[in-house]
Amino acid sequence: MVPSSKVLLGVSGGIAAYKAADLVRRLREAGAEVRVAMTAAAQAFVSPLTFQALSGEDVRCDLLDPRGEAGMGHIELARWADLVLIAPATADILARLAHGLADDLLTTLALASTAPLVVAPAMNQAMWRHPATQDNLRILRGRGVRVLGPGEGGQACGDIGPGRMVEPAEIVAALWPQDRPLKGCRALVTAGPTREPLDPVRFLGNRSSGRMGYAVAKALVERGAEVTLVSGPCGLDVPAAVELVRVQTALEMHAAVMPRAAQCDLFVGVAAVADYRPVAAQQAKIKKTDDAMTLQLVKNPDILSEVAALPQGPFTVGFAAETDRLEDYARAKLAAKGIDMIAANQVGPAADGHQRGFDTEDNALLVLWPGGSKSLPNMSKGRLAGELADILCERYLASTSA
Repeated sequence: MVPSSKVLLGVSGGIAAYKAADLVRRLREAGAEVRVAMTAAAQAFVSPLTFQALSGEDVRCDLLDPRGEAGMGHIELARWADLVLIAPATADILARLAHGLADDLLTTLALASTAPLVVAPAMNQAMWRHPATQDNLRILRGRGVRVLGPGEGGQACGDIGPGRMVEPAEIVAALWPQDRPLKGCRALVTAGPTREPLDPVRFLGNRSSGRMGYAVAKALVERGAEVTLVSGPCGLDVPAAVELVRVQTALEMHAAVMPRAAQCDLFVGVAAVADYRPVAAQQAKIKKTDDAMTLQLVKNPDILSEVAALPQGPFTVGFAAETDRLEDYARAKLAAKGIDMIAANQVGPAADGHQRGFDTEDNALLVLWPGGSKSLPNMSKGRLAGELADILCERYLASTSA
């Protein structure tokens, strides 16, 4: 149960408004008092009566309602809240919040309240990616507004991409994690593959799905860390409360990681970064001519080593994916790169005949650090990330207290 908390839930107009009904239920189950304010557009999707029944409180919809404003009701409601949560937060509501408009009840409440503001965006993927929306988010984040999500996947309009409201259970977990050993810790995680272009059609890549890196980012958030996830090409839902930075190539990942690594406390390099890239990508599609073709490759920057070598750098954790001699290669990598901890996993066919590592829902890890180790048996990657995060917390906190 959470400490006593009064949550003012703002519901704006989008198809994800139906999820807000479940959110009210989960907030109350977590121990919060909930009052709901709806925009006019939200009422086209869900009835105020639904929220009244779930919250046990009157639902406010209109700024100039004579009954509600008999005693300056919007100011009283703004002062009542310990937290203002807007879910779903449409592109329109984000724009109005960013520019300080107060032309309806919900925006007026947000402007009048001194409580922390949290938004869970939900919109079409093109609207989410639009520079105007991204500019508005930068403004809001700069004011301390917390942004949860969005997730990725299929949308009501048929598009696929970022813009789905994160699930109510994830929102509640992000608001009140039960155990926060990493509270105040700034964590940077890399995930997924990189793609090194050969020409406009082809690239060099690998089979990393990104599942483990995304699961690690989620596990660190659940333990209280502020997480930035630098991700290669993946089709996964972004964990709630995680700031996502998308990249394609190893050089792009290097450029995204290094300035951020100098400002973070914890770095977990889960991404399968290409060791080499073509000397130059061809501008036109390479045609099939000779029976054989030679590619000239050049080494990519070693992101993990560079982060570990930073003066007063973060606690640094690497991953090693090996097909054989797992412990030998992992220990060699731990020493050679000067990192604090390494998580090694077998990829390819295992002795039991099952595929391990890439493109699977489960995995096993051998975790090594100077003077210690722990084996984590095969389990789902979500659970495995939680077990790894617990070890990481222990080692990280020990290093900060030393």
